[in-house]
Amino acid sequence: MKKNRNDLFRKQLYVIIFRSDTPAGKLFDLALLVFILLSILSVFLESVASVRARYGHIIHVFEWLFTILFTVEYALRIYSSHRPWRYVFSFYGFIDLIAFLPTYLSLMLTGAQYLVVVRALRLLRVFRILKLTRFMYEGNILRAALRASLYKIVVFLTSVVTLVTIIGTLMYIVEGEDSGFTSIPVSIYWAIVTITTVGYGDISPQSPLGQFLASILMIIGYGIIAVPTGIVSVEMARATEEAKRKCPHCHHALHSPTDKYCAHCGTRV
Repeated sequence: MKKNRNDLFRKQLYVIIFRSDTPAGKLFDLALLVFILLSILSVFLESVASVRARYGHIIHVFEWLFTILFTVEYALRIYSSHRPWRYVFSFYGFIDLIAFLPTYLSLMLTGAQYLVVVRALRLLRVFRILKLTRFMYEGNILRAALRASLYKIVVFLTSVVTLVTIIGTLMYIVEGEDSGFTSIPVSIYWAIVTITTVGYGDISPQSPLGQFLASILMIIGYGIIAVPTGIVSVEMARATEEAKRKCPHCHHALHSPTDKYCAHCGTRV
């Protein structure tokens, strides 16, 4: 009897913590969102010397309060998860862990020689902002679009790397060390800066042939910027359409594009 109660409690806890399609789940997500934003604000305020000098002790108290809350949340996620180890080693499980772990590590690293290390560890609290992505419906669409665009973008970037390597090598031959192109890697660096339209100006071609090659590279740069944008835009539109799938029975939006059953009524889709 007690085991059944525990199983029922874990199931209810799972729905509240991991699902956002119920009133309790939405309330939990909203409260967690507020705590995340407040914890990030405390990190920003602590980095301001004048604020830290005047309100440092108050910020420290709030930091431990947030740490305890995130620790309890992490423990509850492990307890209620159907596959605890899968959650622990997942992306969000890792982010949830490093959101509060640096504060505990700062207790073990004592001594003046470790103060700089402790400060660096405490900066890892900014990773809490990555937890905000679990509240973004659009974030899932973007992730699907980027995943679908991955191979196309890899092929495109490989072509760009090949192009800048060839032109960088030609510029090294044409301009030489007198114009600042002291090596092929430096010349490739110049080609990357030029093709991305950054243009630092620390190195520039002096000969007419070198300026001609630079002009071609600049024109190519404008076209190159549009290619990955177009690839991702097409996949974004496709992922958005897939995310709009609804249950044919109750017409509720599906929790995930890969769902085979409706989470609201249980109908197979």
